[in-house]
Amino acid sequence: MVRVLVTRPEPGASRTARRLETLGFQPVLLPLTETRALSVEASIGADAVAVAVTSANAVRHAPKALVASLAELPCHAVGKRTAEACRAVGFLSVAEGPGDAEALADAIAGGLAGKAIVYLCGRVRFPVFEQRLTAAGVHVQAIETYDTTGVDYGDADVVARLSGRPVEAALLYSAKASLALVGLMARPTLQYLFEKTQFLALSTRVGQPVEGIAGSRVRVASQPEEEALLALLSQPR
Repeated sequence: MVRVLVTRPEPGASRTARRLETLGFQPVLLPLTETRALSVEASIGADAVAVAVTSANAVRHAPKALVASLAELPCHAVGKRTAEACRAVGFLSVAEGPGDAEALADAIAGGLAGKAIVYLCGRVRFPVFEQRLTAAGVHVQAIETYDTTGVDYGDADVVARLSGRPVEAALLYSAKASLALVGLMARPTLQYLFEKTQFLALSTRVGQPVEGIAGSRVRVASQPEEEALLALLSQPR
């Protein structure tokens, strides 16, 4: 059975593990990042006409009072999973985006030019979403609801989690996790675990940190969605 390393944080890691088992793979959990809620004290501008969300974690960690104050505004979610999370916490009108933050910004910018929106987000994020909207004349109020930090593993911890055996594939969901994995691969006592691993990345940006080491063993999903990422497992190398 093909062993697949899952590097995303919980609760997503366990959800992905269940999907892998259903598909006939053996998941190996090694979350390289974790998320935690931040204290939110922002006051929402009265002129906000919509909400944007590019990560499900942004609404999972958002205070209930904050969500309640925004729930009636149109909510633009980056993709299917994030849209589901937005509906689950109470947003009443959720539009599902194309799955990519840049594409979402391009899709909504025209209708929001000259208007203000609230952007629920993490402290660690790529600036391109806000940059695209700001350039289009959209006033973006970013409210950080969570932080992403790395998980520090000793060599013995990694060996134990991987049962001392190499993994055939590794799923990469974020550039931060990719950088962390590069750090593990650079440790002499761990190199043998990843010498033949296929690295499957959610996007080109996510895969870039590993490309310098793994080269052709890095493959990128056709769409920045988990379905497309898992589909790589069944495609010829």
